[in-house]
This record gives sequence, C-alpha cells and structure tokens, in this order.
Amino acid sequence: MSLRYEEIAEIMKIIDGSSCDEVIVETGDIKLVVRRGGSTVHDPVSSSAPSRPVNNAAPPAQSVSRAATPAAPVKTETVPGGKEVIAPMTGTFYRAPSPDKPAFVEVGTMVRAGDPLCVIEVMKLFTTINAEFDGRIVQIAAENAELVEYGRVIFVIEPV
Repeated sequence: MSLRYEEIAEIMKIIDGSSCDEVIVETGDIKLVVRRGGSTVHDPVSSSAPSRPVNNAAPPAQSVSRAATPAAPVKTETVPGGKEVIAPMTGTFYRAPSPDKPAFVEVGTMVRAGDPLCVIEVMKLFTTINAEFDGRIVQIAAENAELVEYGRVIFVIEPV
C-alpha cells in the first residue's frame, strides 16, 4: 500500500490544525514522518518500496541538505490583478525537471492552464505543479532547490 498525494496533503492539514509536533504514519511499504517547527532528522526515513516520481516528472539529481534552515520568505511583487501560485505542500522546489534540463518557466514566460511550472519533492516523490490559468509569469518567488513551506507563494502570474 502507498500513500497518494491527496492523502499526504490531508495528513499535513490535520497536523497544521492540531497541537501535535510529530506524526509517524506507517503502512506496509512506506513510513511517513511529519515534524513541526523545523525539527532536524538524524536518521533518514527509509522505505522498502522503490522511490518513484509522481506525475512523470524526472527526479532532479541534486543534493540538498535537509538540516538547513528554510530561507526567509521572499517578498512578492504587488501586481494589479496578479494571482499567486501557492505551494500545495512543504518540500524542495525545483525549477526544472532535472539538473540537465532548462527551467520550466522564466519571468515573462506565457503559460496556459495545465503547463508545468515546477516540481516539488517530498520524501523522494516529485509532484509537478501546473498553471491553473493562462497568464504571464511576473515573479518566481523561490530559488531552485530551496525548501518551501505549505502555503508559501512560489509564483505570481498576471492573467491574460
């Protein structure tokens, strides 16, 4: 048995609304550990199941220190009519599908609903974040390989 993205997102919402600091969920082949407040992990979370990307995104082969503290939130531009794209989960933000590929989008790129904007990695699962509407990218509010928190602005798009 494995956990779907929607199930993990629901677990994170429940934890956000509670006062618990740590939750461990174990199913047959996966162990999910969620800690609040930037607790450091000394033992890697292991899974007997092979890691696999989600949404057909190739896993970036970049190494990122998980013990690093998250960067200060980036101040987003105020764009009249601009819409913010919010991180749907806490994880590592990647601008490209892999290190040897170009970024999905740059500032000024015109996107259509459904176009990929980035991938966010959570426990070796890669989720592609797609545009929800047509528009022009006016700001990319996260750095490549940066830890982003659930609910953080990651893009600002001016609808067209």
